[in-house]
Amino acid sequence: MALNKKITCIAGATGMVGSSILSQLLIINGNAQIRASSHNAEPLIRDRRIEYIRADLRSLEDCKQMLRGCGCLVMAAGYGGGAKNTRAFPWQHINENLTMNKQVLEAACLEGVRRVILISSATLYQEFSGNVKEDQLDWNKDPHEAHFAFGWTMRFIEKLCMFVHKRYGIEVIIARAANIFGPFDKFNPEISNFIPALIRKATDKLDPFEVWGSPDVVRDVLYSEDLARAITAMLEKDNLGGYGVFNLGSGRATTVGEVVQWALKYAQHTPTDIKYAQDKPVTIKSRILDCGKAADVLGWRPQYTIEEGIRKTTQWWMENKKWWKK
Repeated sequence: MALNKKITCIAGATGMVGSSILSQLLIINGNAQIRASSHNAEPLIRDRRIEYIRADLRSLEDCKQMLRGCGCLVMAAGYGGGAKNTRAFPWQHINENLTMNKQVLEAACLEGVRRVILISSATLYQEFSGNVKEDQLDWNKDPHEAHFAFGWTMRFIEKLCMFVHKRYGIEVIIARAANIFGPFDKFNPEISNFIPALIRKATDKLDPFEVWGSPDVVRDVLYSEDLARAITAMLEKDNLGGYGVFNLGSGRATTVGEVVQWALKYAQHTPTDIKYAQDKPVTIKSRILDCGKAADVLGWRPQYTIEEGIRKTTQWWMENKKWWKK
């Protein structure tokens, strides 16, 4: 795609994922024209090539204004949280994500956007033994019980994307992402996912050090800069077939125990006791993504090890926790 000929819109540009994508676009394209949307948050990245716009993505008129004149859209906005928040407020996760994505997709059709990239979630997969590929999603089997509502929400949004492609001819690329972490993540313990939650506990020098779940629980996690590189590859590459789905993860098993060790290591904290609380809200035992398609088609592979990503995220949090409120 000739990114310098049309405006590229990043919806949700002031979050962890959106800010990472903005940074990568500015690196790869000196002539990029970018429109970045936020709701209430202040811009995190300032550059002459970025036009910031306030938009409530639950409003169709705001979405139309955001997308006017844009050729490409990256839907990086979403309502999310950790296991505790998801269980406590399931309807917020369902309603906010359904509403935002429906309004943005309709506005993309009305404003003539040519390519939409949706950042979806690997939570929509059914229980699976081994590394799951994109075409192994079984629509006749429910997502894991821990992700039942959110998983079906994301499945419906993906079906809306298919409708947009078939009915309006818009190119749609779906990125089914693993657990993403990095700078500008949610570190508020009420809404954080497990990696920023552990990093915050480690930097706060908690002792005893409490961990929700078991040390042998397995996750596929990905550093945010690596996700951003994959999204920019999707924006740049032609001939993706009009509609495509890509898994984006590390493709390797990372245990909660490993994350604990790395968080403590880079926070320079040695607690006298580490307690794994089995009675706290947790999700599934294991899910690993097969990311071979992204490697073959996009030429993309993660550049950072998970340990390196945790080191960089821990350093960022220690340097910025006095002002970062999420």
